[in-house]
Amino acid sequence: MRAGESDPEPQQQGYGQYCPISRAVEVLGERWSLLIVRDLLCGHTRFNELARCNPRLSRTLLSKRLRQLERTGVVERLGDRYLLTRAGEELEPIVFGLGAWGAAWQFDEPRETELDPELLMWWVHTRLDFTSVPQERVVLEFRFRDQRSRYWILCDAQGPSVCSTDPGFEIDAVVATDLPTMYQVWLGAIDLRSAIRSERVQVSGQPAVVRRLPDVFQLSQIAGQVAAVKQPAAQ
Repeated sequence: MRAGESDPEPQQQGYGQYCPISRAVEVLGERWSLLIVRDLLCGHTRFNELARCNPRLSRTLLSKRLRQLERTGVVERLGDRYLLTRAGEELEPIVFGLGAWGAAWQFDEPRETELDPELLMWWVHTRLDFTSVPQERVVLEFRFRDQRSRYWILCDAQGPSVCSTDPGFEIDAVVATDLPTMYQVWLGAIDLRSAIRSERVQVSGQPAVVRRLPDVFQLSQIAGQVAAVKQPAAQ
C-alpha cells in the first residue's frame, strides 16, 4: 500500500446468516471489489489496466482484492491476465443493473472530487472506433477550459494511446469543453451531438474528421442506461 495507508477493513469474516444474499455480499461487498468486477466486465484484464481504472486504489489493495476474487471463484488468472469465470460473467446484469439504479436515483451533477481528467482520458481512449476515419494515424487533442493540462489521443497501427504531452504529429481535431461536461457526455447524461450544436463541446480541425467524431466516440458501457434516465426524449 502507499506510505501510511492501511487496509481500511479487516478480513471479511461473514455475516453469520445462511442466506445467498449475505454470501454474495461476503464476496462482493468489500471496498473496490465491485468496481474491479465492473472493469473486468468492460474488458480491462491486466493488472496495470485495472490500476489505471482506479487511481485511488493502491496496488497492494488491488492485489489483495484480486486474490479474494480468485479464491471465491469469480476471477481466474491466465498469464498476466485476470479473466472472469462463468460465475464472474454472470455478474454482468447485476453490475450494470446496479448502474441503472444509480443513474435513476443517485446520479445528479458531478462532484468536484469525482472529476479526474487523466482517468476520463484513459476511459475514453479505450472506447474509440476509428474505422470511419480512413487514416493511418489520427491525433485528437482535448482542451478542458477549467484545467491547465491538455491531453492527446493518438491512434495508429498499434491502437489508441493517451499522451499527456504533445506527441509531435499534426492534430486532426481539437475537442474543447469543460471537464464536467465531458464526463457527462462520456457517461450518456448529455448527448454529444446536442452538446456540439449548443457549443458546450466545440470541435475544430479537419472537416472529415470533425464530422465523424460523434461516431468515433463509443462512450461508456453504462451510457445507454444513463441516457435512458437523463435523455428520455432522445430514446
